[in-house]
Amino acid sequence: MTERPILIVGSGHAGFQLAASLRQAGYAGPVGLINDEAHLPYQRPPLSKAYLKGAGGPDIVMFRPEKFYQDQHIDLIADRAVAIDRNARELVLASGASRDYAHLVLATGARNRLLDIPNASLEDVLYLRTLDESEVLRQRFAVRRRVVVVGAGFIGLEFAATARAKGLEVDVVELAPRVMARVVTPEISAFFQRRHAEAGIRLHFGVQATSIESEAGRVSGVTLSDGRSLPADLVVVGVGVLPNVELAAEAGLPVASGIIVDEQLLTADPDISAIGDCALFTSVRFGAPLRLESVQNATDQARCVAARLTGDAKHYDGLPWFWSDQGADKLQIAGLTAGYDQVVVRGDAGQGSFSAFCYKAGRLIGIESVNRASDHVFGRRALSANGSITPEQAADPAFDLKKALA
Repeated sequence: MTERPILIVGSGHAGFQLAASLRQAGYAGPVGLINDEAHLPYQRPPLSKAYLKGAGGPDIVMFRPEKFYQDQHIDLIADRAVAIDRNARELVLASGASRDYAHLVLATGARNRLLDIPNASLEDVLYLRTLDESEVLRQRFAVRRRVVVVGAGFIGLEFAATARAKGLEVDVVELAPRVMARVVTPEISAFFQRRHAEAGIRLHFGVQATSIESEAGRVSGVTLSDGRSLPADLVVVGVGVLPNVELAAEAGLPVASGIIVDEQLLTADPDISAIGDCALFTSVRFGAPLRLESVQNATDQARCVAARLTGDAKHYDGLPWFWSDQGADKLQIAGLTAGYDQVVVRGDAGQGSFSAFCYKAGRLIGIESVNRASDHVFGRRALSANGSITPEQAADPAFDLKKALA
């Protein structure tokens, strides 16, 4: 009888890393990786930066060439999962085929939240999450001159910086009062607002797009909630994502703002795990359910599940960290800074190199760094070990962070 495989649904950072980590851990059984895109599995971060700028072809974003999957005996299955038969431990695919599994891992990721306003389906209203979307936008740079970006989060600002560097006129529309308001402190927001404005990007806060204007079926502008109209021949939307939970929900697995998993990333079915952007996990570190959208979270959760499936079960306890490259500036975040009650700035924002040390009840909970990699490294190491320094120490430029780690 043929051995049932470990099947992984989704070939993004989480799915790819799990397949690779299983082999690294010595797992010799069959592994199947369901890939529903017409490309080898690829990295997403370069799509809004290096790839979008035209740095190379699709090969530059691939995790590994095709030979890797052959050599590692990873069955790369070009299909889409449409249903799970939990009783039979069988995955049904869009092609009509079905696959048995010994263990199923849902790494289904997330999808763009769509803009729900008039004319939002015009062909020059675009999103940026997949390689195909990045390729379309890269081609548009040569034939479009004015772009309105809806949303001033990481993706919106990364795209805006790239578009401006390519010579386009850029307006960014944001309902919040500042850029990246959900994820960074006002100190960090103020720096990036200044930098984007200096680059010639126009930022519009406290307003939202209410309709896309068109002429002869093509984008001609964007109407705002305050009555203004911004001219545009391209609109790029970055208003967040929605986790892909439907496959799990239809199989009767509990879902909320993600597929609900426990401390070991198992669903309510002991034969099914979920990892990455789609997983709502019980955080040991933070004592609350979390769903995180980051490469670190995806890859660390994949390694955790690979360890469990090869006999080394443990609770997932990864420290969250994030980054965003916007123009010439690199933002790095260690920890989760939501809920802080004190911010200490270390370095000099005016010189373009500083960090915001975020505290809650006197304890360091996260560090947001701009062009200051050493502070980020300190934060990752200190917070991983549940360490801290006082606000007074953080504020003292003579205080040696390396010695504090020792």
